[in-house]
Order: sequence, then structure tokens, then C-alpha cells
Amino acid sequence: MGKFNLFKSRRMGCRGSKEEDDAGGGSKNGGGASGSAGAAAGGSTAAAPAAGPSSGVAQADPRIPMTAKQKYSLVASWKGIHRALEPTGILMFVKLFEENAELLDLFEKFQNLRTRQEQEESLELAEHATMVMNTLDNAIRTLDNPDAFFQFVEQVGSTHRRIPGYNKDYFWKIEKPFLEAVKTTLDERYTENIENIYKIAIRLIIETLVAGFEKAAG
Repeated sequence: MGKFNLFKSRRMGCRGSKEEDDAGGGSKNGGGASGSAGAAAGGSTAAAPAAGPSSGVAQADPRIPMTAKQKYSLVASWKGIHRALEPTGILMFVKLFEENAELLDLFEKFQNLRTRQEQEESLELAEHATMVMNTLDNAIRTLDNPDAFFQFVEQVGSTHRRIPGYNKDYFWKIEKPFLEAVKTTLDERYTENIENIYKIAIRLIIETLVAGFEKAAG
């Protein structure tokens, strides 16, 4: 891998729930996710709250800014992405470099890939893109286990401290390309509701990566 190993992957075995394209309701305003996700990212060691005295059902972990229905819809929708991790990842990086051409210089293996066609046909880019998508896959599949989610994603973020000159703001540059790639792969299944859920998810993941990166400074 080059110097800029965004979202360096480590395999973690998890399983998704029954497939469904758009099962959930959820808020139509994704803008509030960032603030609550930021608070969540800082508390990765907090225990999940106990179940209510009369409900008999465990309460949602406040560190995950999603309802159970939203998480179910995300995991169900993600199965469509899981079947196309490599092409979705390649498209994500192509869009990343289209909007941030300067980042190419941070990838030793990608520095000479100056055209879209070269990037789409590069085996090295395909390998790295698949690695990144596997990391995102692992993160999304552990959302029902918040302790495992935060431990995994913060650890991934912390590894970027070893990259000379790495800036935590680089994490955020993947948000828009990720959403655009997911939209392309899902096509008509990318509804307004699903879009909102993916926005919440990627912001939570990125904020947790940043939290892990910052914690590693100490």
C-alpha cells in the first residue's frame, strides 16, 4: 500500500440481517446526525444503557445515532453494496480523485493514474478500493455491537498516525464520493430515506475514525 492507506482494513466477522431494500422510516433530516455522532465517537468505552424496568427490551445505545429500524434498513440495503464492493469502491476513489486531484500524490502506487480510464483499469486501485470497502462493510455490520464498532473503527483511525503528514481532514474527503458511489450502485433503491440513513452512517464512521486518530496522538 502507499503512504495514504485510507481506512486500512482488518477483517472482522459479522453477519447482516434479512435483506430488505428500504424497510425503515427514520428522520428525513440527515443534518442532525453529525452533532450526535460527534458526541458518540468520544465515548467508545461507555456501556450500553440497561433495559427499561417494564419494557423487557434493551434500549438503543445513545452512541449510535440511529433507530433500530434505521439500522435494519441500512444493513438490508448494504447487502446490495456487499455484492458489488469492488466496483463501488473503484467508483468511490475515481470520484475522490476527480474532486481532490492533489490526493493522488499521497498514493505512491496511484501517482501516475491521471485519467479516469487509468484509474478504473488499475489493479492496484481496485485492490485498495476493495480493502477500504471491506473496512466499511465490517463497520456497518458491527453497528448492533457498539463496543465492537467503536473499538474497530477507532483502531483503524489510530493506524493513520503512522502515515507521515496525514491530516485528519482527509477522512472527510471520502464522504461525498462514498454517497455518490452508493447511489450509483443502488440505483432506484437509493430512496430519500435510504440516503438519509447512509449520511448518518458515513458521518458516524468518519467521526469515529477521527476520534481514533486524535486519541492516538496521546
